[in-house]
Amino acid sequence: MNQEHLDRIRDYLIFQKLPLDILLEVEDHMASQVLNIQKSENISFDEAFLKTQKLWESEFKMTTYSAFYSEKIPVIVKKIVKARYNKILKKSFFYALISLAINLLLIYFSNSQEMYTDFFRGQNLVFLLAPGLVWAFNYKIRKYVKKDFKYKGRSFYSIYQQNIGIMVVGTTTMAQIVAKEGKYAYLLFKTNNPESLLFALVTLFLPFIAQMVVIFGILNFFEHKKTLKKLSEFA
Repeated sequence: MNQEHLDRIRDYLIFQKLPLDILLEVEDHMASQVLNIQKSENISFDEAFLKTQKLWESEFKMTTYSAFYSEKIPVIVKKIVKARYNKILKKSFFYALISLAINLLLIYFSNSQEMYTDFFRGQNLVFLLAPGLVWAFNYKIRKYVKKDFKYKGRSFYSIYQQNIGIMVVGTTTMAQIVAKEGKYAYLLFKTNNPESLLFALVTLFLPFIAQMVVIFGILNFFEHKKTLKKLSEFA
């Protein structure tokens, strides 16, 4: 298989709207499959490539994944995205759970509502500042994290760049949480006041969810950065 054939396969995959990181994975599989069909059936590249396209046809049908994409994406992209994002979500949940446990310990060790408010704000301030620090220390790759930034104007760099903006959502929510006192959780555990149960649950779990979103955004950012590093030879 010569370079012209490989270029045709890549152009076909770009036409199917595959992000570059997924494209490079699929490209190797498709090229091998075309070559195997050529050899086994003793046919030309064009014939083998056409047969391969038919075999992959169902993978390139457009589908929705509204949780992360506003536009339709190929089925194969959805499969890979779900698998990779599930890993990031599990990590985000685990780290946010640790933060929740720390929050409960802070309630236990607080001698007054005012002391817990300081702890509450300080803990959530960490999650407010973290995204800003990530951006500050990675300012050189700002142009590569735009939602619509494409490799040579033809293909998105990675599946992760579509959701970099999720950090903005998380950070905005954290800014509102930091302004709160968090008193209801303190009152529930320290005064056993059942009337504050609903507000206490909101006080505990709203920061948990917001922190999980922030962590997801940061992990997503670093996965995108890692992918960019791997793809640097193609840029």
